[in-house]
Formats: sequence, C-alpha cells, structure tokens
Amino acid sequence: MDVQPPEEAFCDLDTHRGFTVVQLSVMPSFFLAVLLLGLPLNLLSLWVFFHRLRRWTRSTVFLFNLTLADTSWLLALPLLVHYHLGRLHWRMGLPLCTAVRMLYHNYFYLSIFFVTCVSVDRYLAIVHPLRSLVLLGRRKTCLLCVAVWAAALALSIPVARMTLIQTCPESNRTVCTLYILLSDTRESLPYSLVCSLLGFLFPLLFICYCGLRSVRELRRRPVRPDPHNRQRRLRRVLSAALVLFALFYLPYHLSRNAAIVMRAVYPDDPASWRAPDLAFALEMCFCSIITCVNPLFSCFIGRQFRGEIQGTLTVVFSQCPGTQVASLMSKRTRMTVRRRHNMSTVTPVCALPAPGSQ
Repeated sequence: MDVQPPEEAFCDLDTHRGFTVVQLSVMPSFFLAVLLLGLPLNLLSLWVFFHRLRRWTRSTVFLFNLTLADTSWLLALPLLVHYHLGRLHWRMGLPLCTAVRMLYHNYFYLSIFFVTCVSVDRYLAIVHPLRSLVLLGRRKTCLLCVAVWAAALALSIPVARMTLIQTCPESNRTVCTLYILLSDTRESLPYSLVCSLLGFLFPLLFICYCGLRSVRELRRRPVRPDPHNRQRRLRRVLSAALVLFALFYLPYHLSRNAAIVMRAVYPDDPASWRAPDLAFALEMCFCSIITCVNPLFSCFIGRQFRGEIQGTLTVVFSQCPGTQVASLMSKRTRMTVRRRHNMSTVTPVCALPAPGSQ
C-alpha cells in the first residue's frame, strides 16, 4: 500500500473543532465508561459460564463466544483511552496500533455473527427440531464457533495492511490511523463494501428469514398449550437481534461507508469530509456500548443464564442482618436457582448457621 500523507483531521487539531472535541474528549470518556461498566459485566458473565452453568445448550455456546469477543476488545480499550487522552499521540509502535484496530473490527463482526447464530439456533429448534440435533450437535456447534472466529479474523486481516502510524510534520505527533479516514480509497472503499455485505447484510437477511419461518411454523401448528413458551422466547430472540442491528450495526455501516464514499467522490475537498467523519467518530463511541449490551442480550434470551446471574448478584449484594440492604432482601437470603435437569443452591454467608449452633 502506498504511503499516504498524514491525515489533516488528526494532525491539525484546530481545523475541525467538532471532530477534535469528539476525539479528545467524547471518545476517551465513552471508552473509559464502557471499560468500567463492560469489563465487570463480561467477567461476571464468564464466571457464570465457567462455574455456574452445568448444562450448555447450543445457544449457551454461542453466547459464551460472544462474551469472549467482547472481553478481548475491552482489554484493548485502555490503549485507546491513553491515545485519545494524549491528544492523538501514539507511542506504542505499529504492531500494537495494528492489533487495536484489528481487535475493534474483529469483535464488531464476531458480535454480529454470534447474534446471528443464536437466531439460527432458535429457527432450527422450532422448524427442524430433529434435524437440528444432527445438523448442530455438540461437536458441530464447537466447530461452527471456530469457523466464525476464523471468518471474522479473515475479514479483519486487510485492516492490518491499511493501518499506518504517521508523523505529523508540524506537531511531531505520531498518529495511529483508521483505514476509514485515509484519503486514498482504492482499497478502503471496496473493502468496506464487502464487509458491509458479508458481515452485515447477509446476517440481517438470515435473521429475518429465520424469524419469519419460525413464526410461520408456530402459527401453522394446531393451537395447544405451550409449556416451553416457544413463541414468547422466539419473539425475544428476534426482537433483541433486530434491536441490536437497528441501534448499533446499521448506523455504524452507514456512517463508515459515507465517510469513505465522500473521500472517493470529493478527493480534493477535505471540507466535505467533515460531517461524515464526525458522524463516524460519534458512531464509534456509540458502538462501543455493545460490549455492555451483549451481557444484557444474554440475560434477555437465556433463561438458565439469567437465573444464574440473578442468583449470583443476589448473593454478592446481600448483607448481614441489621443493614439496610439486608432488610430489603430479607426474604431472599436463601435463594435456590431451579433448573429443569439440575439444581444449584446459592446461600449467602449471612444465612449460614453460626459455629457451634448445631
């Protein structure tokens, strides 16, 4: 890839005040808040996956991998917080710059792919319940997760080629570039369009197809008691997936492609890039919230996971008698999480019998 001149928006921080405010104030604030909220949520989710869930379904495997992807990105966030708080001066070299840019791209599409996998799993369980046991057994589910990670990594490899560290001639700052904001769009434009097609549009079509087919199948069946609440669970999965696509994934792809297209259409008019650049920077901030939303997505659609999270939080926040929290939670000091095939009892320390009382 040809060496390009340093990007004006990153080097001359006085040219585009709105973009500068977002880069130096809004983005580090957002990233820091997401780190402080998202990392505990995802670490708690991983703890529940490893120590509380004894029966793993296909959806459990997909949600676990979704949590792993989010955690990998959260662990890289301190580098970006340091970069933006340091007035866009990258001091950690090209390898770490490339790794951070790839991690963001990789986690973003892993999130899309595993949300899609959960939707497909619900579709198979409803429309093809017997065939799904063969199509997605335990071994094949694990292989599918490996394939999803490999596909997301392959989709992110070109980011490494287009990521640069450049020195601003006037301020002598070193910036870690984004391929979206490079002036040369010969590689970035087709790459962004391919990612939008394979990583966004196709998964969205899959989710819509699976949802419509599942609803049609449930309506076709004779009306009878539904002890498993399949229709309600299906609506939950479909609604949660579509909300994620509408709030996060769609605006991100629109703003990213708009920023690149404006550079391709008006290569000699940097002033015309400012509005889409600002929109994309704000969208990057907003999309970082996905790492906090995905644990809620897991709770929303996973009954077993939701029950274990509620039980763990109840124990963590319960206090010994005499405290205000304990008085509010006195009826829940002994909590049993019941499952269809297994039972785990979580008892707070304060509810245990005192030594010598027996």
